[in-house]
Amino acid sequence: MATLFCKTTDEIVKLLDLEKPFQAKIIYQNMIKGIFDFNDMKGLTKEMRQRLSEDHESALSSSIIKKYDDDSATKLAIKLEDGSVVECVRLFDGDNRYTACISSQVGCAMGCSFCKTGTMGLKRNLNAGEIVEQFAHLKSLGEKISHIVFMGMGEPLANFQEVMRAITEFHREDGFNISYRKITISTCGLVPGIKKLTELNLPVKLAVSLVSADDATRSKIMKINRTYNLKKLKEALLSFQHHQNKRITLEYCMLSGVNTSEQSAIDLMKFTKGLDALINLIAWNPIDELNYKTPSKKEIECFTNNLKRLGIKYTLRRSKGRGTLAACGQLASEE
Repeated sequence: MATLFCKTTDEIVKLLDLEKPFQAKIIYQNMIKGIFDFNDMKGLTKEMRQRLSEDHESALSSSIIKKYDDDSATKLAIKLEDGSVVECVRLFDGDNRYTACISSQVGCAMGCSFCKTGTMGLKRNLNAGEIVEQFAHLKSLGEKISHIVFMGMGEPLANFQEVMRAITEFHREDGFNISYRKITISTCGLVPGIKKLTELNLPVKLAVSLVSADDATRSKIMKINRTYNLKKLKEALLSFQHHQNKRITLEYCMLSGVNTSEQSAIDLMKFTKGLDALINLIAWNPIDELNYKTPSKKEIECFTNNLKRLGIKYTLRRSKGRGTLAACGQLASEE
């Protein structure tokens, strides 16, 4: 069965062969509450529950096939209707706050050399309902999720229309009711997508995987920089910031011996000049088949000291989910 999320009332009526529009609204509200078995849905007649459960195994089009836990993250492998598999993660941020890390594509075409998802290539885009169902699965684990980050598999801005439809669904007052300001879109630097997001003027947060502020180095690590270099990227970010008046996060994956030198810090200072940006430092998470190394504590300390000396705002993020291959850059399905 096709996903019921991101569908109009009339579309749900048609998909489920219902008699009245109010029945579709009842089913949707049950799903928002995490009830996906038609037999358990409140507000429907016994006959309707029985008929729907006979016709459909679940109100969802996808299912959880694997679950991995550690002390800071829960990763789910989700099997989609066509047999494709994506991964999503519930992150524990402390203070009883949970964030859903959502995928936007099956695989990824961007080919960033430090990211395991990039080794898959792009299989296909997810539709908006499939994106939302990941959140529904994570929410069903039992904790209230207050924030959403598009930092899972895929490049969100390369699947722009469906990601925007999913965000609209997340924000629905009669749905999950997630504030736009609690949703973050992360991009590798797809400049046309950043421009479209700017034009849309949606008050979501923007994060950019920068990794290096030197064109030659970034082009080796991230193929996107060969098309949209740092100059083009900064112009797009300045425009976004002019319209949104909001701080941008620059994700900086530290790769030992590659982007942690004093010159790397100086390049970063030059790139961030004129931007209201926070550098989010994270040590590279090990991936067996990729030829990088995680920087040592001493290397990280030396780099952060250089950032401090240059007056660069940064945070040093503890990697979450590394033990279950749920950390940044480690998501990739084997299906």
